[in-house]
Amino acid sequence: MKKFASIMGVLAMVGLTACDKTPQTAQNGDTVIINYAGFLDGVQFPGGTAENYPLELGSGSFVPGFEEQLVGMAQNEERDINITFPKPYVEGLEGKDVIFKVKIVDILKK
Repeated sequence: MKKFASIMGVLAMVGLTACDKTPQTAQNGDTVIINYAGFLDGVQFPGGTAENYPLELGSGSFVPGFEEQLVGMAQNEERDINITFPKPYVEGLEGKDVIFKVKIVDILKK
């Protein structure tokens, strides 16, 4: 019975430790692997979709305002990213407000 109690105590400690971990969140300099789809007026637009796309946060390689909204997200978190495309940009999208539905698949810490 003492062995059983000891084993249960160890398992409880391991369980509490595992529950204590806070998820890592994406920060500038990290590379996030994302799935995303862009929508204009509720309709998905061509060229605005990707899966397993690697993006280094803070690199400025995406439309202004996009990367900044990913900072603080955790793995498997989903979020709507609201941006306005700059002028000049791709015809039909410049100056338009769009929503990107984004999921962080993985976070690669720098």
